[in-house]
Amino acid sequence: MSDKLTPQQRHKNMAAIRSKDTKPEMIVRRGLWSRGFRYRLNHKRLPGHPDLVLRKYRVCIFVNGCFWHGHGVQFRVHGSASVVVDSQCCRIPHTNRAFWVAKIRRNKERDKEEQRMLASMGWHCITVWECELKPSKREETLDSIAFTLNHIWLQDHHVKSSSGHQQEEESHTIPMAAEE
Repeated sequence: MSDKLTPQQRHKNMAAIRSKDTKPEMIVRRGLWSRGFRYRLNHKRLPGHPDLVLRKYRVCIFVNGCFWHGHGVQFRVHGSASVVVDSQCCRIPHTNRAFWVAKIRRNKERDKEEQRMLASMGWHCITVWECELKPSKREETLDSIAFTLNHIWLQDHHVKSSSGHQQEEESHTIPMAAEE
């Protein structure tokens, strides 16, 4: 299937895509602010320039677009051919597919490397995917991020809960925000 837009129209569309203050990022920012969390934006001194940095918690939050960061896309090798399996929320275009596969693969590798570097510096990383911020999942995702931040703070400060070991075990079964 060929592109329905002319090259000029496609260029205009792609040029309009921003890297800061995106709609998903604004949703996370408003949600965390309303829950009492304070943060810095796009910290220049940290690898990857995280979208949100919460120094009190030593947490970096990346709000990733599913397409640009290949959410759920799998790169498999079968014999001599490599196969790309699209996910439900990220479909790689068939037009100029080799370019897009290489670009998304590089983005995924860069994201992993930046998170490794942040972890080696003592930072926790949370990745929030654009598809997790759809209206039907939004509040659950934001609550999960808030829970994770509080859980990290308690772990880092070695605070034990008053009800003891049983509650500590239960907290490990609750899914954490946007882990992959």
